[in-house]
Amino acid sequence: MRSVSNLNELRSSRLSFAGTVGFVPTMGYLHEGHLALIRRARAECEHVIVSIFVNPTQFGAKEDLSKYPRDLERDLRLIEPYTDLVWTPSAETMYPQGYQTWVEVEAVTRPLEGAMRPGHFKGVTTVVAKLFNSVQPHKAYFGQKDAQQVAVIQQMVRDLNFPVEIVVCPTMREPDGLAMSSRNVYLDPEQRKAATVLFRSLSAAKEAYEQGERDAKKVRGKMKEILASEPLAEAQYVSCADYDTLEELDVIKGKALLSMALFMGKTRLIDNFILG
Repeated sequence: MRSVSNLNELRSSRLSFAGTVGFVPTMGYLHEGHLALIRRARAECEHVIVSIFVNPTQFGAKEDLSKYPRDLERDLRLIEPYTDLVWTPSAETMYPQGYQTWVEVEAVTRPLEGAMRPGHFKGVTTVVAKLFNSVQPHKAYFGQKDAQQVAVIQQMVRDLNFPVEIVVCPTMREPDGLAMSSRNVYLDPEQRKAATVLFRSLSAAKEAYEQGERDAKKVRGKMKEILASEPLAEAQYVSCADYDTLEELDVIKGKALLSMALFMGKTRLIDNFILG
C-alpha cells in the first residue's frame, strides 16, 4: 500500500493502475463499517484507493470539526491489507487560497439533514466532486447509513455525467443494533446504552409496516413513541419519506425511507431503514 498526500503524486500513481479502480472516500477514524466498504471494493475491483480527509466545508459553525476523532496511524494499519493507494490531502490542497467554486444539488438536499445542517451538503458535494475528479474511479462505495448523502451524490453523478458507478452498501451495526459511526466514541456508557433507541424506534416502525400499516403519520408516531421513552434522547427529526424525493409521505405506496436524527448529550446520531 502506498500513501500519498500530494495531488500530483496521486495522479501519477493512479496512471499506473490498469483495470477497474474502486474508491472509498472517508473522513478517517475508521470502523468496521468503513472496512466493509473497502473489502467490497477489493472484491469487485482490481485496484482500491481510499481517501482520508476530514472535510471542513461540511461542518457547521457549531459542529465538531476540531473535536472530530483522528488516528491516521491506526487507520493505515486497518486498511493496509485491502488497499493499493491511500490519499491523505491537506485542507490547503483541497481548498487552496482564493478557492471559490462550489457544487450544489438542490431539491433533495433541502429536507432532513439539509434542514438541520444548512450548508452541509454543499460541502459534501463539492468535496466528493473534487475527489472523483482527482481519483477518477470506476466505482465509488458509500454506506446506507448516510441515506440522504447517498441520494444527493447519486443525483450529482447523474446531473454532471460523472463516469462513476455508485455502490451502496448495507449499514453495519453493533450487536445491539446501534449503527456504527466514528462519533459513537463520544458516548459515555449510559449514553451508549441509551443510543439503541434509534434502532428500537426504527424496528417498531418497520414492524408496523410489515403488519400492514401504510399511514405514514402512524408509522412516524411509532418511532416518536419509542424515542419519547428514552429521557437521554433529544429528537431533531423523525421522517417517513419517499425514497427518491425524500418528501414526507401521507400514505406509503412504494419504496420509503424511515430516518431520524437525535442528540445524545452533545453527540448527534442518525439512522435509517428502507421500507419496500
